[in-house]
Amino acid sequence: MPSVAVKLYSVFFKFLLKHRLQNRIHSPHDDSNPGFGVTTRPEESVSAANPSFTDGVATKDIHIDPFTSLSIRIFLPESALNPPESDSKPQYKPKLKTNPRKLDSDQNDSPATFIANHHLQTQRRSSLGPSATRSTTGLSPKEESRRNSYGCSNDVDVSLRSDGVGGGYRGYSPSFDNSRKLPVMLQFHGGGWVSGSNDSVANDSFCRRIAKLCDVIVVAVGYRLAPENKYPAAFEDGLKVLNWLGKQANLAECSKSMGANGGAESKKADVHRHIVDTFGASMVEPWLAAHGDPSRCVLLGVSCGANIADYVARKAVEAGKRLDPVKVVAQVLMYPFFIGSVPTHSEIKLANSYFYDKSMCMLAWKLFLPEEEFSLDHPAANPLIPGRGPPLKLMPPTLTVVAEHDWMRDRAIAYSEELRKVNVDAPVLEYKDAVHEFATLDMLLKTPQAQACAEDIAIWAKKYISLRGHEFSY
Repeated sequence: MPSVAVKLYSVFFKFLLKHRLQNRIHSPHDDSNPGFGVTTRPEESVSAANPSFTDGVATKDIHIDPFTSLSIRIFLPESALNPPESDSKPQYKPKLKTNPRKLDSDQNDSPATFIANHHLQTQRRSSLGPSATRSTTGLSPKEESRRNSYGCSNDVDVSLRSDGVGGGYRGYSPSFDNSRKLPVMLQFHGGGWVSGSNDSVANDSFCRRIAKLCDVIVVAVGYRLAPENKYPAAFEDGLKVLNWLGKQANLAECSKSMGANGGAESKKADVHRHIVDTFGASMVEPWLAAHGDPSRCVLLGVSCGANIADYVARKAVEAGKRLDPVKVVAQVLMYPFFIGSVPTHSEIKLANSYFYDKSMCMLAWKLFLPEEEFSLDHPAANPLIPGRGPPLKLMPPTLTVVAEHDWMRDRAIAYSEELRKVNVDAPVLEYKDAVHEFATLDMLLKTPQAQACAEDIAIWAKKYISLRGHEFSY
């Protein structure tokens, strides 16, 4: 059985969330600008982005759609700083020894961090020449600082700046020489369609863990929430980020080719040349351009985020080569938010389960689905209805994570069984004494299953994102 702490937190969680759901159903909503929407709630605790490898992971936030509130948070693991692996000899791998319990200012002032940063800066200066640290934009230091704070320019050497000299961007700005390519994992948070965010404290902690264990760049999607934006807004946002990822890959290739003409000195000078918009800001996301490999893309969805991931996977299958160079090679569905009109055994037996029970899920679906479309057998809700498309045999390998005390578990298992019937690699990992959101609320619940779950996901995902394909087995 779950621990006493988990039970108490579940009671508190359900009380607050049910109260908020009921208030949103009965209160009028501001429809003055429904398209823009919201991606987080005022009552939720969020974690600030930190682009300087705190606890082995650097993060940054990007608002990628000028017409909506859609945003992403990028989680770049420290392993991206390692040179490309060589089969002939081991490579030096700089290690930033930081204390995750210290504040950001303490991180920047630590001797170990300064020494490692100084080593990396010296390497980069020697490779780019003596003028690499000088501005080529002609902007004032104040303007350059503002420009770099949004990740808009790589004209100034700001690689892992920790000394604060020049007032520049105090975060990681990659050098494209010997940059290591990592798979990209799109992550969709949970929250019953109406709460949660990609930058919440719990989601930030979970994504950091996944980025380090799976050795991937995690792109956490801040999709629009209901009831301000009902179905299909969240699904459209998920697909929009996948298309944005492909656009970024193509822009990076175009940017790289801009320095392909001319001699070696010209190539060095143009290595950071970017395609810019009408405001002079770079359209190329430097972290993804330097370190992202979109041909090894994994989708990971949590609770209702798993419904979004499954939708995006289906659309990726339908798009086929039109998404190139993006290739969805696998997806992970963590306790998906599935439901249906004909109840399963777990939906009857565990109707009053921990965290999300039947009554709360019904409220969430009423807030998410348009009134004229409300049905428990809606394609967004029930994966087992016929005609959802495309054929299941075309779906990517799908790992399903379920919890013993989650009332939605049986429908997720049934969906996995349907995938296996058509020879899709679709294992199920069930965790005993676990509850809904056990792995993604670990900073609050502190369960031993959470760490094990993240490690299991990493082992399975490595089969499809590894370049050689034989580092792990299971």
